[in-house]
Amino acid sequence: MLPNRIFFTGVPGSRWSGIAQILEQIPGMNTTDRNPDREYTHNTYSGHKGSYFGRGMIPIELTPDAIDSAWEDPTAGCKIVKSHEWADWWDQPEFNQHFKDDWKMLVYRPDHIAHGWWHEAGGFNIAYPNYSEYKTSANIMAEITRYNALLLEFSMLNKCRWEFFTPDWITENFGYRIDVPVVHPDVLVTLIKT
Repeated sequence: MLPNRIFFTGVPGSRWSGIAQILEQIPGMNTTDRNPDREYTHNTYSGHKGSYFGRGMIPIELTPDAIDSAWEDPTAGCKIVKSHEWADWWDQPEFNQHFKDDWKMLVYRPDHIAHGWWHEAGGFNIAYPNYSEYKTSANIMAEITRYNALLLEFSMLNKCRWEFFTPDWITENFGYRIDVPVVHPDVLVTLIKT
């Protein structure tokens, strides 16, 4: 059974958005946060769809009402709540108070590979979400390095097992089989079912 929310994170360039879009094909997922203003298409790649929280994006407020307000119908199923910044918030008392029954999903891709892919996907020209708050490529690289370190530390403390994002992984963790067009050998995922 799906939770109300999955707090979903990965660094810029980790291919996390494409993974989220694959998971949103599972019956019971809520995609009512999608609209034309919340979309970015990059050539033939998945691009960005739906709500993104954090700096220059939807401000993070740790209440269910504030988070859920990004969805047109917050009761329409499990919401994938995307932010590069969740690792800064998971140890906040408010987070654990309000979202203790929700899941956390982490996507890892090595720093330099993620940084390069973020630039290839549009970099500061990405129309949605807005990355202008980061100001420079060096700042993006520093944040990628910092957040990847936090994700690895968080996964270690929670005894997580990192795996490739495959149809078998989806079936094992979500009980539903979905095709994964490409399994990237430099992308790993883990899921914490609180």
